[in-house]
Amino acid sequence: MSIQNILTSAVKKAVVQIFGKEIENVEFQATKKDFEGDITVVIFALLRTLKGNPAAIGEQIGAYLKENIDVVDDFNVVKGFLNLIISEEYFIQDFQSIYTIENFGIVKPNPEDKAVMVEYSSPNTNKPLHLGHVRNNLLGFSVSNIIAAAGKKVYKTQIINDRGIHICKSMLAWKKYGEGKTPESTGIKGDKLVGNYYVAFDKAYKKEISDLITQGKSEEEAKKQAPILLEAQEMLLKWEAGDEEVLTLWKKMNQWVYDGFAISYKNLGVNFDKNYYESDTYILGKNVVAEGLTKGVFEQDKDKSVWIDLTDEGLDRKIVQRSDGTSVYITQDIGTAIKRFKDYHIDSLTYTVGNEQDYHFKVLFLILKKLGFSWANNMYHLSYGMVDLPSGKMKSREGTVVDADDLMNEMTTTAREISQELGKLDGYSKDEKEELYRIIGMGALKYYILKVDPKKRILFDPKESIDFNGNTGPFIQYTYARIQSILRKSDFDYTAPISTISISDKERAVIKQIQLYPETVQLASKNQSPALIANYTYDLVKGYNSFYQSSYILGCEDENLKIFRTQLSKKVGEIIKSGFQLLGINVPERM
Repeated sequence: MSIQNILTSAVKKAVVQIFGKEIENVEFQATKKDFEGDITVVIFALLRTLKGNPAAIGEQIGAYLKENIDVVDDFNVVKGFLNLIISEEYFIQDFQSIYTIENFGIVKPNPEDKAVMVEYSSPNTNKPLHLGHVRNNLLGFSVSNIIAAAGKKVYKTQIINDRGIHICKSMLAWKKYGEGKTPESTGIKGDKLVGNYYVAFDKAYKKEISDLITQGKSEEEAKKQAPILLEAQEMLLKWEAGDEEVLTLWKKMNQWVYDGFAISYKNLGVNFDKNYYESDTYILGKNVVAEGLTKGVFEQDKDKSVWIDLTDEGLDRKIVQRSDGTSVYITQDIGTAIKRFKDYHIDSLTYTVGNEQDYHFKVLFLILKKLGFSWANNMYHLSYGMVDLPSGKMKSREGTVVDADDLMNEMTTTAREISQELGKLDGYSKDEKEELYRIIGMGALKYYILKVDPKKRILFDPKESIDFNGNTGPFIQYTYARIQSILRKSDFDYTAPISTISISDKERAVIKQIQLYPETVQLASKNQSPALIANYTYDLVKGYNSFYQSSYILGCEDENLKIFRTQLSKKVGEIIKSGFQLLGINVPERM
């Protein structure tokens, strides 16, 4: 039984015995470092039921617990906070129990429960993945892992934006300037090749705008009348009409992109259970508009366009169908959401999308609630901030985008350079070194991004992220590798349970951090925040390294203490590996 459960029951009994009152809940927090104690009861929270001086109430409850509860050795009261000192025996026994648990902190899903769906990535097929996609994929994949670890079945999905004017721009530019080039003939990755033609379109478009302005057109007229744009619009109309030549080119170039994406996703270490395609879903939702009009959720204007009025909820009027009967983006999202809840046995859907779409998702969720879908209460927008590099903000059409593949390669290169400077890889083969550089580089990238609260903007510095000290992926990976080295060198049986030992404050601190892992997984799942797992793991590693630097492990002369310290090291290693798996980060056995 956890210490909180033991103490909750004991404090409730104490309140009945001393004050003759019953309380529903007991609030705990970690004891502040300035005070002695392992866990703190917040007395202020009891004042709704108990009247009196909080310090005096704390003294009375503390005295009762010390007298009647074996696990409480002593206490002190600071204003309205009752700091409890828990017995050494409790920590040793609880650790022995934890030590025997495989996959400690991870909950198996209940097959009776409905599943959760998490959407992430959802790229356009006119250009390669960029730095923003990296944060999106890492967040979505990690949140999926964390929700699964908290005991839910999870489906990972994306909707690929494979149609529209932006796709036709790349197609048209390839037709005009491509000279039949393919990924095979050029040796260029498919998504990059297609992206090059998106950039080529933009350059040609800008030149035509400039020429038209020189001929006397206004900028607005020039933007609308540029011949290359009119050709792209004509190509889109042909696509929608099912023109065979256009569809053949569309399928061919999209496949180039999918092949390129597959390589990027593999290198990034993410995957999906289901892909949806906008070309299949863009007509979804039209029937919902008719249904919404019948229910009075939507209203039709004189020009036949259909709207929803959300002004009573503090939002605007929102169009859901144009006057020509074509759907807008939110209508597609409505239809796709309904399809997903029908396709899968889910009761919750999370969208991993940048914070520039915050308003869009407020509107989407509200419309679905008004249409009467009960599951709309379980839709969540995992909103996140922009990622910048020290050189400045990302751009796409000008060809100055921070490419995801380039970034991943740069991380491996930087890891290689720093590792070679440190010179700690004697005895490794070339292949082993390259794999280690990749693990360190990708671990650095993922950890640096995931340790930050998703809502915050990030300035990503590749060199700063690959630091073997501080709150970084490589620092934590190095600690894991150090623990594996200890276990490889242990030439004795350390599996037996140990009780007749006395532990130090630093060992006690490590056990307390280990005990927090299950509730941290649950809290990270509830808040959909990988940052909670990342920073928990860092705190665990900090505590372990403090213990490691002040204690002999394999060189300890006390046999029982040597076994205990080896067990403690092994469990810390297991939790580092588990926590990093939730973040999608690999850990090396040697470094």
